Amino acid sequence: MSTGTRPALTRIVRNVPRVAVAAVAAFALTACGGGADKPESKSSGETGAKSAAFPVTVEHKYGSTSIETEPKKVVTLGLSDQDAVLALGVKPVGSVDWFKEKPYGKWPWAKELWGSTKPQIVGERDEYNMEKIAALKPDLIVAQYSGMKKEQYETLSKIAKVVAQPKGHEDYQAPWQVMTKQIGKALGKDAETEKLIAGIDTRFKAVRDKHPEWKGKTVTVGEPYEPGKFSAFSPKDPKVIFLSEMGFTTSEAYRKALGKENIADLSSERLDVMEADRTVWLGTPETEKAMKADPLYKKTKVHQEKRDLFLPYDSPDIGAALSFNTVLSIPYAVDQVVPMLEAIK
Repeated sequence: MSTGTRPALTRIVRNVPRVAVAAVAAFALTACGGGADKPESKSSGETGAKSAAFPVTVEHKYGSTSIETEPKKVVTLGLSDQDAVLALGVKPVGSVDWFKEKPYGKWPWAKELWGSTKPQIVGERDEYNMEKIAALKPDLIVAQYSGMKKEQYETLSKIAKVVAQPKGHEDYQAPWQVMTKQIGKALGKDAETEKLIAGIDTRFKAVRDKHPEWKGKTVTVGEPYEPGKFSAFSPKDPKVIFLSEMGFTTSEAYRKALGKENIADLSSERLDVMEADRTVWLGTPETEKAMKADPLYKKTKVHQEKRDLFLPYDSPDIGAALSFNTVLSIPYAVDQVVPMLEAIK
């Protein structure tokens, strides 16, 4: 990833950029040919197709959205939403950038499905370019793994149907199964979605069956980002969820330290938070070297007993695959991570 000294991932939840919604609202209305009193379903009907699956109503953080016809032009604004859409046979016409890598640019689990059809980049993380989105004239906008604000939702709803974050979950903390089902329902592909989820569940079950010794073992996941400082990820973060689905769990102390936060920034004096049966660090060769040189880290039991695991974000793209934790990236992550965990005795 070309993200500088610290991967972009850990910045997605803190300091989320807020777009100047009011400044683009007029453009959005003009591009759509009218305001809220001119239903988008009319333009959706022109590009959509009749299907027995429709109409559908999808509930989300900001209410519910009714979709009358099969969406043909989909824009994904969640950081990893494009994977589920691709897996269900639809190529988004627009998507956001996350790792400073175009979503179609390198990820091995999705590259083939994109093929030569590349989406318009319509934003970076939670900062959306409303003009570009409106110009694409989508009939569906999906924002599951996102921090979309209410005012953004309201502006985007004047452009097209919008399925925002799942209700009942903090931003970025909805299970991958829930987000996949939301996307599948919006696309009218419930049956295909259930098959995808069942396939992933089977992969995880195979790992659990092979490694019953991992059941109940505690795990923590963090990222060293500069000397003496690191981030710890929520037990509900995709990377932690990935490991928990292989049998691992988190300690009460870890859950208490994170609370409802997606990410906690801590100093080396709080390395006690990361003590577990397995401590997983994500980063680069440089951050791994710096962490291993930290005098306080050298004193931790998990390091002395060689129960820590350092995973790169890219080359290979393991950290990215865990961060996405989608129906496309999970098989890749399983193939990469399981042998590494097996090597820890």
